[in-house]
Amino acid sequence: MNYRRFGRTDWKVSEMGYGMWGLAGWTGSDIEEVNRSLDRSVELGCNFFDTAWGYGAGKSEEILGELLKRNPEKRLYAATKIPPKNFKWPSKPDYTLSECFPAEHIIEYTEKSLKNLKVEQIDLQQFHVWEDAWADQDDWKEVVEKLTKEGKVAHWGISVNRWEPDNVLQTLRTGLISSVQVIYNIFDQAPEDNLFPLCKELDVAVIARVPFDEGTLTGNLTKDTTFPADDWRSTYFVPENLNASVDHAEALKPLIPEGMNLPEMALRFILSNPDVGTIIPGMRKIRNVEANMATADGKGLSTELLDELKNHRWDRTPTEWSQ
Repeated sequence: MNYRRFGRTDWKVSEMGYGMWGLAGWTGSDIEEVNRSLDRSVELGCNFFDTAWGYGAGKSEEILGELLKRNPEKRLYAATKIPPKNFKWPSKPDYTLSECFPAEHIIEYTEKSLKNLKVEQIDLQQFHVWEDAWADQDDWKEVVEKLTKEGKVAHWGISVNRWEPDNVLQTLRTGLISSVQVIYNIFDQAPEDNLFPLCKELDVAVIARVPFDEGTLTGNLTKDTTFPADDWRSTYFVPENLNASVDHAEALKPLIPEGMNLPEMALRFILSNPDVGTIIPGMRKIRNVEANMATADGKGLSTELLDELKNHRWDRTPTEWSQ
């Protein structure tokens, strides 16, 4: 397992982290299998785990809390997120800070996360949605400083809305934010334009999420793929998105190097960028944990292949289904 410096926190985090959304909010999750997968990731050197109160109304946080309890001798970093008060994902430009993150709400959900994680301090507390228009408002800044001073949160981060990597730039300049979580993969390369250079300038860590484009970049989706009604993906992979996504994935297959598959190429594309601190793929099965962790060996893709993959950038704009 390779480790990278996580921005101004100066943590050394595994470049392959663990995204915990699918462990509590999607269909097909089995808690025993989930715990075995988490334990295996720790055995393989993973030390960064990303969850949120919104993943199963605290259930995913509780699962992470048990993992921390099982590994008291290891330094595992726990990152979680505060849900917006209106419980609407993503935020929209007309939403106010008081609708999403009033001071008392930030405090309330930080306390809930501390309880669920069974820790005295949260390593990384993140805002689960964000609007850069809130950057200069004092309410969130004051409570961030308060909770930090009290020792309840070590560092703060922001999870940027889908396909809006620039919707955080002014907020990062406040100096209160240590990390930014953003969708970055072969298709979603827009963070390279403005976000990554600013993060490098300010020493803000980058968490790359959705490395497989919600499953498209595994190569397993077809135009006939369906999901249960209570599975979030059923609202994301509407025909308009599913058909185009499958076409874009198919166009990548001729580029896959010998001895590699599409998921590995997708992960190595991200890891080839030194601006990324860690990736957080979702994993529920041990075989996926082992396959993903194996890519964190410091071997990036060739310059020639990276240049070709740049041509597969797919710029999209938020829609009602993009969430």
